[in-house]
This record gives sequence, C-alpha cells and structure tokens, in this order.
Amino acid sequence: MKRFPLIPLLCVVCTFFSCTKSEELSLEEIEERSAEGLQELLAKTQTRPWRGEAFVPGKRGGSWNSSMIKDPKSFNHLIAERDAETNAIVRSLNDFLIDYDVVRREWKAKCASPEITVNEADQTLDVIYTLREDLYWSYYGSDKKIPVTSDDVIFWYNEIEGDESFQSSSYNGQFLTMEDGSEERITIEKIDNRRFRFHFPRIVADPLLSTNRDFGPRHVYEPAKKAGGVQGVLDLFSVASDPKLIPSMGEWFLIEYVPSQRLVFKRNPNYWDKDSAGLSIPYFEENIVQILPDQYTQYLVFKQGKLETYSVRPEDLNELVSKENAAYTVFNAEGNMGAGLWSFNQNPQNRDTPYYEWFTKKEFRQAMSCLLNRGRINAQVYRGLAEPKLDFFPPPNPYYNPDITLQYLYNPQRALELLESAGFTRDRQGVLLDEKKRRVEFDISFTADNTMTADIAAIIVDELGKVGIKVNIRATDFQKLVEQLSSTYDWQTIMIGLGANLFPSQGSNVWPSSGNLHLWHPLQEKASTDWEARVDYLYNEGSYTIDKEKAKIIWDEYQRLILEQCPIIYLMRSRSFWAIQNRWDFTNVYYDNLNGAEISHIFLRQ
Repeated sequence: MKRFPLIPLLCVVCTFFSCTKSEELSLEEIEERSAEGLQELLAKTQTRPWRGEAFVPGKRGGSWNSSMIKDPKSFNHLIAERDAETNAIVRSLNDFLIDYDVVRREWKAKCASPEITVNEADQTLDVIYTLREDLYWSYYGSDKKIPVTSDDVIFWYNEIEGDESFQSSSYNGQFLTMEDGSEERITIEKIDNRRFRFHFPRIVADPLLSTNRDFGPRHVYEPAKKAGGVQGVLDLFSVASDPKLIPSMGEWFLIEYVPSQRLVFKRNPNYWDKDSAGLSIPYFEENIVQILPDQYTQYLVFKQGKLETYSVRPEDLNELVSKENAAYTVFNAEGNMGAGLWSFNQNPQNRDTPYYEWFTKKEFRQAMSCLLNRGRINAQVYRGLAEPKLDFFPPPNPYYNPDITLQYLYNPQRALELLESAGFTRDRQGVLLDEKKRRVEFDISFTADNTMTADIAAIIVDELGKVGIKVNIRATDFQKLVEQLSSTYDWQTIMIGLGANLFPSQGSNVWPSSGNLHLWHPLQEKASTDWEARVDYLYNEGSYTIDKEKAKIIWDEYQRLILEQCPIIYLMRSRSFWAIQNRWDFTNVYYDNLNGAEISHIFLRQ
C-alpha cells in the first residue's frame, strides 16, 4: 500500500526515462504494429493488480538482493528530504503514522491510529493520534530498546520541521490561511506518552494528509540541535558514521556501507508489523543493496540472477519476454499515475534575461506544449508503450474529472500562431525572433545519469528547431539541479518529476505561490500574477471545503487553470513492466500502477 508523506519528494524521472539510446521507429511503423505488438507482449507477461487481498502467512529465510544507482549523501533523516538515495535508506529505518489504501480510498492505522473531532461552534478541528504500544527505537546487536513516544513526534514537528532555519519541505504545510487572509499554525500538544493532538485553527478537508508524517528519534536529534544548532543536526549520521549506531523503528537495521559497492540491511526483530500467524515481516533475513551505476548494468546483473527484481526498460522487454524457460517472470501494469514534466523559469531574479520575458508569456508556454511531439516521443523513446499525460489530477484522485484535459496538443501551426500573437516573428532564414529582434534560444536541463531523458530532450530540440528556436541541452548532476531549484534559481527550462497528486491538496509546497518548490517562481510573498493568485485562492478554498459538490466546482476550476496556463507541461505515462526471479513465492506478490510492486509479504518458494 502507498505511503504518503506530507509533501511529494522532488525526484528524478527515472521511472519514465532509461539509460540507453532507443532504436528510432517512424510514427507510421509504430502505428501499424503497436496495438498488435502490445497484445503480443502482454500475452507473455503476467497481470496481477492488488485489489485488497489478504496476505497469507509466509516462511522466514533467505537474502534479498536489490540495487541503487548512486551512493547516499547521508543517513540523516532531514537530509532524506533532499536526496533520493538517502530517503530510500531512511524509509527502511522508519515508518509513517498512518497509511493510505489507494484501492479502498481510506486511511489505515500504521504506527498510530487517528481520531478526528470537529468543533462546529468555533469551526476548529483536532486530530488525536494514539501510538502503538510496541514501537521501539532499537539498535542492531543490542538489547537496548527505547519506546517511541509522543515526545518524538512533537519534537520533530516543532523543532525540526517547524524551525524555519532547517528549510524542511514540511514547514509550509504547518500553516493555514484563515478566512481573513492571516496565517495560523497547526499546533501540536502532548496528551500523554502515547497520545498527542494536532489542533487546526480552521476545519480542513484532509486533516490526515496534513498530519501524517515520519520522524526521527528525539533522544538523538535533540542533543545534536542543542549542541550545534542546524549544522549539528545535519552532521548527524554522515556516510562516514558506523551505521550500526543508527536507531531503527522500521523493518530494517543498516549494518554495513561500502561506498560505491553495497549497503547491507538486517531485519529488525522488534518491528511491530506481523502476519496473521504472528510472525513479523519482512520474511527474508537480509537485504543486500548493490550500488550499480546505471539501469543497463542493473539489467545485466538481473539476468545473471544476482538481483531479485528489475524495472524493465522498453528496449529490454522483447528480450526478457522471449526467453524460453526463463528463471524469472515479467509482470505488467497500466500507465503510471504520474509523469515527468517540463517547466519554465519565471523567477524575477532573472528579469534582465531574454528568457524571463519569453517564459512569463502564457502564449509562449502554450506554444511549447503545441511543439511537444508526444507521438514521436512515444514511438522513438517508449516504443509505443506510453501515452501522453493530459490531465492534472490522476484517476484515483477524488476530484479527477475526465473532461478536464490539456488543450494545447502537438500542432506546430497553432504554436506559430500563439507565438505571433505574443510578438514573435520568424526572419527569412526561419529563425524565431522576439519583439526586440533577439533570437529565441534557451537551455533544457535534466539529470545526466539517465540517457533516455536525453532522447526526449533531443526530440524537443529537433521539433523546436523546425520553427526556428534553438535549444541547448544541459545534462547535469541531480544535486546541482536541486541547488538550482532551491537556492540559485539560475536554470532556464527543466525536466524533472514530482509524483502524482492523489489528493487535491497534496503538494502544499509546490502549487501555492508561497511554496519552496513552486518550481517556476518559489517563495513568493504575494502572488506575482493574477492567475497564480487565483490558483492560491482555489487551493486554499478547496482545502477547507468539506461539501463534496462545492469542492468539485473549486477543484475543477483549479485543474483547468493550471492546464491553461502551462507553467508545467506533463510528458508521458508509460506502461510499466517488472521482472522478478522465480525463486520467490508469488502468492503475496502483486503489481499495478497504483501500488507499484507489492512485495512486503514475499517469501522463498519451499
């Protein structure tokens, strides 16, 4: 089942992009054989979506072999917000308070059980959480067990996330806009060692989304903050630390890290989650994570039987499904709920640059969407195994409306008309010029570790070149992109991913203009454009509207407005394929586009 932090993490578009150059196919070729070819491929794979089935008890034993592409920057809980590899490790050592079942569309207790109380008299709301009794911070190879208490959550909420100097992505989500326009904070207070209360100064539609979180151990982070402030906290659990000294309240202990080679995890016998027979999960005893430099290397190692699973790239699919008597099984799922996106820098810090003048024109952004050849991207990059993402909310979102879709589809003639309406012209050589006769030229940035991103960028370069726009490719390190997005703001256009909005109010640091990850112009003290002010208003109103019919009107306008303004342009939703070694029992294994690979209760074949 899905876990939802308060704010979606900035991520590389690795789910959608891969690492080797694809064979180019013409649109005609792909159209002729895509339907037939897809059905042939699907017939060689398994379909097994999770629809709420109960897991059967398994057997303990075995080792799990997995991989990651990069070394982590740290083992620090706060740094995990900014580094995907660190995040993957920290999530193995911690848990969220509650969990969201995307199939049943309901929240379930995890580390804690919630209770919502509404005070109609003063229009406030409280969420009271009660922690499980069997939650402990424990250490590998030690009998030491420290109970997880309300103090851990309260400290993290107030002193880490709630301290602006830490620049936590969860900081903005602690504040509500009141009816008079003022800001008030969602406060937290201790009831007893296991119970704590979040107090909302205003009734909101999704209070559990706003309060669900994971957190670090107070007994470690509080002394570090008192002794060294922000830097003292950030210095905790560096990659040079002995990982055995990191406390865990999750499924795993991290016991070994060899840079550029591997990480080793051992199962946590104190983990609270148990199967119906009373045996704690996971069932396998250790997880060995190899650090492999790219997806192609992962593919080779998987074929050797040295990785348990592999997220299949389009160019690998034919080979994998065609092998007779394979030692693995390939599963398929429909298109992803999220998609990579293309965004344009509208930060006034860059107001003296030509591209700022261009990107702040709605017609220019709309024209870029009309020049995005999604059919060609599907044919040449995804081999027909994807479809454009034209909606804003995905289907699982309660306010998804199939009638609300992007209207600026591939149409070079319409793009030229939009550009002309915004003052752009082409000279005799076909070069596009702005009103000041400057050539239209800008960069497109993306992470350098995944070359399928470059394939998509190359198509954009070619298509825009046909109308006289010069685009320069800038492949760079992920951390550099994060720095550009969060501090220097010196990027021009960028391709990244932000995940899917399964809740309408998800992304409180992205979609409101005050958000620190409001890509195109973050941390606005006041919305700089009328349309962003309207988005702020709609986001705010929708978040506080309980009546479903009234909320639908608000969220419909919200979706239409963002799709009309094109501050971001979504790319493709790719069909997913996933392979797993047959030495594992598939009774508890599921794979779909809502939950991804469900392997929490997997065990070895007997």
